[in-house]
Amino acid sequence: GMERRRAPAAPPRYGRRRFWDALYRREGAETREWLGGLSRFLPQLEPELRPGDRILVLGCGNSALSHDLHELGYTDVTSIDFSPACIAAMRARYAGCPGLRWAVMDIRALAFPDASFDVVLEKGTLDVLMVEETDPWDVSPQAAAAMHRVLAEVSRVLRPGGCFISITFAQPHFRKPHYAQEAFGWSLRHAACGDGDAGAFHYFLYVMRKGQPLDPRDAALGRRLHQPPPSPAPPPPPAPPDDDEDYLLAIQL
Repeated sequence: GMERRRAPAAPPRYGRRRFWDALYRREGAETREWLGGLSRFLPQLEPELRPGDRILVLGCGNSALSHDLHELGYTDVTSIDFSPACIAAMRARYAGCPGLRWAVMDIRALAFPDASFDVVLEKGTLDVLMVEETDPWDVSPQAAAAMHRVLAEVSRVLRPGGCFISITFAQPHFRKPHYAQEAFGWSLRHAACGDGDAGAFHYFLYVMRKGQPLDPRDAALGRRLHQPPPSPAPPPPPAPPDDDEDYLLAIQL
């Protein structure tokens, strides 16, 4: 069923609001799980959560994640998405659930005060910032800057001791440098999550804990991300004049 559906290879239109509005109007509030339902990563997620946590879900889409959390007893959940059609559909669908709040918002500019959440959670949303990147080894400055802006906002709205949890297909080699920025003031660790297929890990869960130090190796990864590319090697100096004559002179002495 829906649980098994994998995100399709994403064309560039995924970054555009028109695409998402049209999708949500067409599907209404039918749930669409880009990385599978909550049950798949609950074992890794649950140790990070406390029942009274104020939780923010970034780019909720029409995922059942927010409602599933509520059903598990995490009753203070705010969900945002930049698509008005999506938020209208979700608000109507869960009208009977007053603990769930919905808002149209851009994840690069959160309209919340500093330190207003215990947990920020995203599942596949930050992947959308990277869909136009053709070479994961060489991320464009635009994508890196957009990612940095979102993460700076996440860090800002997290209380000290709170955590940011990111569930994504992105492998640590490619995603950790974005998260491992000392400016965000958080630690970083990750776990691989699978379907129970032997050895098949399909995605990763990253946990950033505000107010804890980064591992120095991760910090070093993070510093490399924003360094300018190495300039091309300078041309070799002109070869010295042929010194055979000096050599012969020396022999004659």
